[in-house]
Amino acid sequence: MTAKYFALAWFVLLMCLPARAVMAEAGTFSQGNDFLRDRRALIATPVTTREAPRQHASLFVGQSAGGLFAPAPTHAPTPALTPELPLLFGPGGSAAERLRHLISYAESRRDGYDAINFGARQLPARSPTEMTLGEIYGWIADTPGQPHAIGRYQFIPVTLKRLVKKTGTDLGAAFSPRLQDRLADVLLEEAGFDLFRRGGIGRHRFMENLAGIWAGLPTASGKSRYHGFAGNRATMTWEQFDQEMARIFRG
Repeated sequence: MTAKYFALAWFVLLMCLPARAVMAEAGTFSQGNDFLRDRRALIATPVTTREAPRQHASLFVGQSAGGLFAPAPTHAPTPALTPELPLLFGPGGSAAERLRHLISYAESRRDGYDAINFGARQLPARSPTEMTLGEIYGWIADTPGQPHAIGRYQFIPVTLKRLVKKTGTDLGAAFSPRLQDRLADVLLEEAGFDLFRRGGIGRHRFMENLAGIWAGLPTASGKSRYHGFAGNRATMTWEQFDQEMARIFRG
């Protein structure tokens, strides 16, 4: 046979041999033959074990924790207060007015000046701001055995009577918003308001003093000083309280 026919016969023989044999033979007889080396690469691996073509990695692999393709965050149940309290007051108003507003937020945010302790089973006949001090005293006397905290600042009976006496207020005076603010200012002063403003005590000391008066304000422990007593609890965190105080008294 001519060289041409011999090469053709040898090629047919290679195609008929098992893949494993072709690999061995090709390694022996095809040194320098590029065609046979390429053919060996195509037929050496059985189709059933051939590795699937590789896919190019996504540009967003490893970035699922952020960006537009991040999974929706899982939120805990919405707490009573957000981590940062809403702005409770505008840029105007005195520090005392804004502080009273913060205390109201902790104590009576829903009903304000007409708030009555939620544990009171027997309510007065009229809203607190429509009553005189004498009428409030009468309601307290006629409904023993229940909480009587009343008004924007949730005055308890012993505190209310002491403040009324201290300020010389007549029992015929209406329990108006103006009177409630005036009585609250006495408590602010007792907590060290002016002393704090003069630098005599630090902000945290002043905050602890305020928490000793109003049960809705937290101590540094995060709890009300009166936690659990008559259902009392802090209605904001210490961090929120501190943040708001810094905003009131900045500079």
